[in-house]
Amino acid sequence: MGKLNAKLVDNLDKPGTYEDGDGLRLVVQASGRKSWVLRFQLTGRRREMGLGGFPQVSLKDARLKTATYRRQLLDGIDPLAARDAEREALQTAQKSSKEKNATFEEVAREYFEAHSPGWSASWARGWIRKLEIHVFSRIGKVPVAKVGTDEVLAVLRPIWATKNRTADEVRSQIEQILDAAKARGRRTGENPARWRGHLDNLLSRADKKKARKQTSFAAISWQDVPKLIQQLQAMNTRDAQAMQLLIMTGSRSHMVRQARWDEFDFKDRTWSLSAERMKARAAFVIPLPEQVIEFLRSIPKVDESSYLFPGQGRSGVMHADAMRKLLQEELQYGGVTCHGFRSTFRDWAGECTNYPREICELALAHDERGQTESAYSRSNFLEKRRALMTDWADYLASGK
Repeated sequence: MGKLNAKLVDNLDKPGTYEDGDGLRLVVQASGRKSWVLRFQLTGRRREMGLGGFPQVSLKDARLKTATYRRQLLDGIDPLAARDAEREALQTAQKSSKEKNATFEEVAREYFEAHSPGWSASWARGWIRKLEIHVFSRIGKVPVAKVGTDEVLAVLRPIWATKNRTADEVRSQIEQILDAAKARGRRTGENPARWRGHLDNLLSRADKKKARKQTSFAAISWQDVPKLIQQLQAMNTRDAQAMQLLIMTGSRSHMVRQARWDEFDFKDRTWSLSAERMKARAAFVIPLPEQVIEFLRSIPKVDESSYLFPGQGRSGVMHADAMRKLLQEELQYGGVTCHGFRSTFRDWAGECTNYPREICELALAHDERGQTESAYSRSNFLEKRRALMTDWADYLASGK
């Protein structure tokens, strides 16, 4: 029998330490708070171990815990270390369970928080808004590990024929999110949102082509581009320089607006863009002919900015509308879009060169090789694309 009893423990209010036996003590503080402490010796060192507060831990419970820890000491086990290891294992198991049971919406918002800082404000708003409108209400609460083909189709089928472009963008977003979940160990197996070899067998290809067709942008003819380049060179402004880089590299507007100096390798003559900077979310390297390298060297660096074309806004880059206004309002190319220059380049390459279609498409970051073919052909044909882009630069400088 111990020295304490339940009634005594309940009534004790004088600050102090009260022994029960076997190293078990009740500590009463001046505030009236009571707690259990086990004192023991291990390898010649005196140690103390908290067993919890009273009345949450009763006298009976405190004695049972003491007996358990005393048996561990007899077996040469440090009860403090054993308890810490047990707590850590429990926390790991709980975290693992939470990871595996994370919902699609939770994973999607985590993906958004991780990647959106590198996006423009308008792109970020549109990206998450499409999920909120078309996805979360249908599969947002489904554990990400259980999102399969049926769940993906439940999202896409209602909008596939009526909102073709949006549906294709939503499919791509779901694919990215599920890939990220797999990388975190939250799911296994193939990605049910993959198009080639999977959804292309379940959804109408005609609607897919229609969606792509709707994304066409007004462009000027390739015969008129050298004249435009001369106009831009004569202006010698930041916006004009940005448009020259866009035309010479066949890039998208956001790629140029957010271009950073550390992405350019003047020695290897390349422009390397991370996956987050690309529409297809795959890293891409643009070969730069000598003409483009010389042009880049002519662009003055702005102090304390890592961007080629810095702006005054919160994003730190030039305004999203700057090049459009230059093209349509100052230069009077009404209706023509910056994105249209990619079509202009592609028309020139198809009509004026003998480069294979594959090389011309890869120059625009369009990899039309099938999944199996891409797996075996890992080349990005950098040097062949460099020759194509050199010919394009020569044509732009010809003035013809």
